[in-house]
Amino acid sequence: MHSGHRKLGRPTDQRKALLRGLVTQTLKYGRVNTTLYRAKEARKIVDKMITLGKRGDLHARRQAAAYIYEADVVYRLFEEIAPQYIGRNGGYTRVLKLGTRRGDGAEIAILELV
Repeated sequence: MHSGHRKLGRPTDQRKALLRGLVTQTLKYGRVNTTLYRAKEARKIVDKMITLGKRGDLHARRQAAAYIYEADVVYRLFEEIAPQYIGRNGGYTRVLKLGTRRGDGAEIAILELV
């Protein structure tokens, strides 16, 4: 395996947009249905965002705002989500396998906040 990330069969800009969207939706709704590999990639970034939220300073807020698409989701991350995980060191998300998708046989999973 190569270093750090999967390519998810997309050009760089599309892949980054896909992951930003997944991260935003996960933080907004608490869970999101997607393919297994997308969920595993997005999980890493969601955990990083929650860690920023726990830090809570202005720089962390700006870093999160630069990545997450919606300002109200950034606010929610810092004010509601991150404080729930103060006593927890990492592992803020879980990936649950759901089986395969009927159309193309892709493995489907739920990415959710613990």
